[in-house]
Amino acid sequence: MTTSASPPIRRAMVLAAGLGQRMRPITDTLPKPLVKIGGRSMLDHMLDRLADAGVEEAVVNVHHLAGQVETHLAGRLRPHITVSDERAELLETGGGVKKALPLLGTAPFFHTNSDALWSETGKPALPAMAQRWEPERMDILLLLADMEASLGFDGAGDFFCDGDGRLVRRGAAARAPWAYAGVAILKPGLFADTPEGPFSLNLLFDRAIAQGRLFGEVLEGRWLHVGTPEAIAPAEAALAAAQPVHA
Repeated sequence: MTTSASPPIRRAMVLAAGLGQRMRPITDTLPKPLVKIGGRSMLDHMLDRLADAGVEEAVVNVHHLAGQVETHLAGRLRPHITVSDERAELLETGGGVKKALPLLGTAPFFHTNSDALWSETGKPALPAMAQRWEPERMDILLLLADMEASLGFDGAGDFFCDGDGRLVRRGAAARAPWAYAGVAILKPGLFADTPEGPFSLNLLFDRAIAQGRLFGEVLEGRWLHVGTPEAIAPAEAALAAAQPVHA
């Protein structure tokens, strides 16, 4: 349970700057975060989940077709949005956070891909992560998707997980049971000794693994990986099937 040592997560960094190259030709004229799944943009799916989990402030980075994202965000009331402008240089998953650190404060925060999408069959994922967070023994907590239950992901899996939730890379193994689902809780201090300019969040994952401080929370639901135009319709069908039926 959440304790005084791990207060609720109130801020988030949402990555919305990517080029979305696999989603072309849609992303030639529309940024991938604004692609609609089930009538709502993927960015709104993510921001709504954050707001429902108690996040009050979200920093959203922009680069590709940035003006469209900014215009879209202007209509949102919750969470409160601040834009981190990366028009000059795309900074990747780690560098984008480092640039935005002055906006994120000193407490642990959610780090999410704007296109992270899933249906839930059990406890809501983001509140479960916040409840699981233990800063005394964790530097990073990742949301994990069961490879067997995921839709649209053709990778070999990312991590193995021990009985305590501690993670190691797939390494030389042919497959691993868990994929990173695009949501993490991070400590701002992790970015103190990181490169200037673009770098991947994988640098911090590997440092946390080396210290035995990378952990995972398993998604109770189905991860919907929407990487190409062809993946949109199956994701919409999966979301529709997961909605409760009201009499």
